[in-house]
Amino acid sequence: MRFFKDLSLSAFVAGFVAVLVGFTSSVAIVFQAAQAFGATPELIASWMWALGLGMGLSSALPSLLWKKPVMIAWSTPGAAVLAVAGAGFSMNEAVGAFIVCALLIILCGATGWFERLMNRIPMEIASALLAGVLARFGLQAFQAAQTALPLVLLMLGSYLVARRVLPRYAVPITLAVAIAFVAARGEMAWQAVHFDLARPVFTMPQFTWQAAVSLALPLFVVTMASQNLPGVAAIRASGYDMPVSRLISFSGFMTLVLAPFGAFALNLSAITAAICMGREAHEDPARRYTAAVSCGVLYVLIGIFGAAVAGLLTAFPKELVAAIAGLALLGTIGSGLAMAVRGESHREAALITFLVTLSGVTLAGVGSAFWGVVAGAAALAIQSLGRREGAKAQDKNSASTGKTSTP
Repeated sequence: MRFFKDLSLSAFVAGFVAVLVGFTSSVAIVFQAAQAFGATPELIASWMWALGLGMGLSSALPSLLWKKPVMIAWSTPGAAVLAVAGAGFSMNEAVGAFIVCALLIILCGATGWFERLMNRIPMEIASALLAGVLARFGLQAFQAAQTALPLVLLMLGSYLVARRVLPRYAVPITLAVAIAFVAARGEMAWQAVHFDLARPVFTMPQFTWQAAVSLALPLFVVTMASQNLPGVAAIRASGYDMPVSRLISFSGFMTLVLAPFGAFALNLSAITAAICMGREAHEDPARRYTAAVSCGVLYVLIGIFGAAVAGLLTAFPKELVAAIAGLALLGTIGSGLAMAVRGESHREAALITFLVTLSGVTLAGVGSAFWGVVAGAAALAIQSLGRREGAKAQDKNSASTGKTSTP
């Protein structure tokens, strides 16, 4: 099978790092969202089963089919919205809202309007958006030094030396050194690990207009604006040509199927996609799909084994997770910034996009990724208007001068 021929240690580790970063950075928010609807431990385990299988199959199957790294994740800002807005709604109403959200996502993919919108965004703006999203993780890698200076310095040193000696395996080597270091110091939270299989629990959906307005619509908006938008930017900045509309529809379909078991929203990934689509996964772009497949398989295992795998991943110190994420994304951040400022005509608008996105500002419940694109597009439109007005004035002056000088 071609997959096993293309698979490499660096690609598998990239998939593992993607799972480690994606899971540990937001699983607590997912738990809070489930608890907002009064979820029992059995229902929470069912949520993890549905989300694990949904993310895993949605990432692994298209990646194997197209031989390109397709990365699907749960909607972290969507979980945050549910955690806040869920009070007063039952789990049945929540599932009904998940289904409504899934249908809206499928509609976006089927009509193709979201892809058409993305096609109108210049590559410089898209690259600046991606760099702004990822740069926050780069900052967190070094902010972790405030609470774990020896660990971060060791990881940084290991990464730099490995980049010099074995650049292809820089991230795996850094991760191995970090795990050995924290294990030797007794900083692994092994008590969080216990074996338990997750079992799906079906919840009958209940459709109410209150849940549709208060849960489904905000969940849809933040998923499209804060997740799918930078997700498409990650795909295009990495140089891959994928059928975006079909991917959006597929993520909505998987959400629809698994919603009764707790899959609230699945979408294109940006952070973990950048890890699996970058050079750290493999030097050959045609073989990076194996990183996405590896990530998908690990997500499926999380879904099946539930608490056991979840406990293992959460046993890592948060500083280790932050540092390995930032170091794994350094190359992608640099490439995004280089692409964003390559042309003088788009440079200022791209920088505005980058800074607004990096700021993390949230307005009307919508994250900074959306507002970064809005700010960059507005700046680009004003600059283009100014250039057109200047060109018209110059043409008018030239015509007037020509008339005056004619005998």
